[in-house]
Amino acid sequence: MTVKVIAIRTNKREELVDITHQVEKAVKDVKEGLCTVYCPHTTAGLTINENSDLCVKKDILMALGKIVPDNLNYAHMEGNSHAHIKSSLLGCSLNILIENGKLKLGRWQGILFGEFDGPRNREIYVKILK
Repeated sequence: MTVKVIAIRTNKREELVDITHQVEKAVKDVKEGLCTVYCPHTTAGLTINENSDLCVKKDILMALGKIVPDNLNYAHMEGNSHAHIKSSLLGCSLNILIENGKLKLGRWQGILFGEFDGPRNREIYVKILK
Protein backbone atom coordinates (compact mmCIF):
# COMPACT_ATOMS: atom_id res chain seq x y z
CA MET A 1 0.00 0.00 0.00
CA THR A 2 1.72 3.11 -1.21
CA VAL A 3 0.82 6.72 -0.64
CA LYS A 4 0.12 8.81 -3.72
CA VAL A 5 0.83 12.54 -3.57
CA ILE A 6 -1.33 15.19 -5.19
CA ALA A 7 0.39 18.56 -5.61
CA ILE A 8 -1.82 21.63 -5.44
CA ARG A 9 -0.91 25.24 -6.16
CA THR A 10 -3.49 27.61 -4.74
CA ASN A 11 -3.88 31.08 -6.23
CA LYS A 12 -5.91 32.97 -3.63
CA ARG A 13 -5.85 33.65 0.08
CA GLU A 14 -8.96 31.52 0.45
CA GLU A 15 -10.41 29.15 -2.11
CA LEU A 16 -11.98 25.75 -2.60
CA VAL A 17 -10.20 23.68 -5.23
CA ASP A 18 -11.90 20.67 -6.82
CA ILE A 19 -9.41 17.76 -6.61
CA THR A 20 -11.88 15.00 -7.57
CA HIS A 21 -10.16 14.17 -10.87
CA GLN A 22 -6.72 13.88 -9.26
CA VAL A 23 -8.08 11.48 -6.62
CA GLU A 24 -9.92 9.50 -9.31
CA LYS A 25 -6.60 9.05 -11.14
CA ALA A 26 -5.03 7.75 -7.94
CA VAL A 27 -7.65 5.01 -7.57
CA LYS A 28 -8.20 4.06 -11.23
CA ASP A 29 -6.35 0.73 -10.98
CA VAL A 30 -8.19 -0.42 -7.84
CA LYS A 31 -11.28 -2.58 -8.28
CA GLU A 32 -12.64 -2.40 -4.72
CA GLY A 33 -11.40 -0.71 -1.58
CA LEU A 34 -11.31 2.38 0.57
CA CYS A 35 -9.57 5.60 -0.33
CA THR A 36 -8.30 7.89 2.42
CA VAL A 37 -7.48 11.44 1.37
CA TYR A 38 -5.36 13.31 3.92
CA CYS A 39 -4.34 16.96 4.21
CA PRO A 40 -1.19 17.51 6.33
CA HIS A 41 -1.63 21.30 6.58
CA THR A 42 -3.01 23.17 9.60
CA THR A 43 -4.47 26.04 7.57
CA ALA A 44 -6.20 23.95 4.91
CA GLY A 45 -8.80 21.20 4.89
CA LEU A 46 -10.93 18.78 2.90
CA THR A 47 -14.63 18.35 2.34
CA ILE A 48 -17.05 16.58 0.03
CA ASN A 49 -19.73 18.79 -1.44
CA GLU A 50 -21.34 19.84 -4.69
CA ASN A 51 -18.84 20.44 -7.48
CA SER A 52 -21.30 21.29 -10.26
CA ASP A 53 -22.48 24.80 -9.38
CA LEU A 54 -19.52 27.13 -8.68
CA CYS A 55 -21.78 29.27 -6.49
CA VAL A 56 -21.75 26.54 -3.83
CA LYS A 57 -18.00 27.01 -3.30
CA LYS A 58 -18.49 30.80 -3.05
CA ASP A 59 -21.32 30.32 -0.56
CA ILE A 60 -19.27 27.95 1.61
CA LEU A 61 -16.38 30.42 1.73
CA MET A 62 -18.77 33.30 2.49
CA ALA A 63 -20.43 31.40 5.34
CA LEU A 64 -17.08 30.29 6.80
CA GLY A 65 -15.98 33.93 6.69
CA LYS A 66 -19.03 34.95 8.72
CA ILE A 67 -18.60 32.08 11.20
CA VAL A 68 -14.85 32.68 11.55
CA PRO A 69 -13.95 36.28 10.67
CA ASP A 70 -10.29 37.10 10.17
CA ASN A 71 -10.42 40.38 12.11
CA LEU A 72 -11.04 39.16 15.67
CA ASN A 73 -8.48 39.75 18.41
CA TYR A 74 -6.85 36.30 18.07
CA ALA A 75 -3.89 35.48 20.32
CA HIS A 76 -1.91 33.52 17.69
CA MET A 77 0.98 35.78 16.65
CA GLU A 78 1.13 34.73 12.98
CA GLY A 79 -2.20 36.39 12.21
CA ASN A 80 -3.78 33.32 10.61
CA SER A 81 -5.86 31.90 13.45
CA HIS A 82 -8.96 32.18 11.28
CA ALA A 83 -7.30 29.77 8.82
CA HIS A 84 -6.51 27.26 11.58
CA ILE A 85 -10.11 27.36 12.80
CA LYS A 86 -11.57 26.93 9.28
CA SER A 87 -9.21 23.98 8.76
CA SER A 88 -10.53 22.40 11.96
CA LEU A 89 -14.13 22.93 10.87
CA LEU A 90 -13.57 21.17 7.53
CA GLY A 91 -11.23 18.49 8.85
CA CYS A 92 -8.04 16.98 7.50
CA SER A 93 -9.17 13.64 6.06
CA LEU A 94 -11.88 11.92 4.05
CA ASN A 95 -12.70 8.26 3.49
CA ILE A 96 -14.34 7.33 0.19
CA LEU A 97 -15.42 3.89 -0.99
CA ILE A 98 -14.04 2.55 -4.26
CA GLU A 99 -16.32 0.35 -6.37
CA ASN A 100 -15.47 -0.97 -9.82
CA GLY A 101 -12.41 1.28 -10.01
CA LYS A 102 -14.36 4.47 -9.26
CA LEU A 103 -14.94 6.67 -6.26
CA LYS A 104 -18.38 6.01 -4.77
CA LEU A 105 -19.49 9.64 -4.76
CA GLY A 106 -23.01 10.94 -5.17
CA ARG A 107 -24.13 12.44 -8.46
CA TRP A 108 -23.26 16.03 -7.55
CA GLN A 109 -20.45 15.33 -5.09
CA GLY A 110 -16.81 16.22 -5.51
CA ILE A 111 -13.74 16.39 -3.30
CA LEU A 112 -12.81 19.93 -2.39
CA PHE A 113 -9.52 21.16 -0.96
CA GLY A 114 -10.00 24.24 1.22
CA GLU A 115 -7.19 26.79 1.24
CA PHE A 116 -7.43 29.37 4.03
CA ASP A 117 -3.91 30.86 4.16
CA GLY A 118 -2.75 31.06 0.57
CA PRO A 119 -1.60 31.27 -2.01
CA ARG A 120 0.67 28.28 -1.35
CA ASN A 121 2.05 25.05 -2.70
CA ARG A 122 0.29 22.19 -0.94
CA GLU A 123 0.31 18.39 -0.98
CA ILE A 124 -2.51 15.95 -0.36
CA TYR A 125 -1.89 12.28 0.34
CA VAL A 126 -4.03 9.45 -0.97
CA LYS A 127 -3.81 5.94 0.49
CA ILE A 128 -5.86 3.02 -0.76
CA LEU A 129 -6.86 0.07 1.36
CA LYS A 130 -7.87 -3.00 -0.62
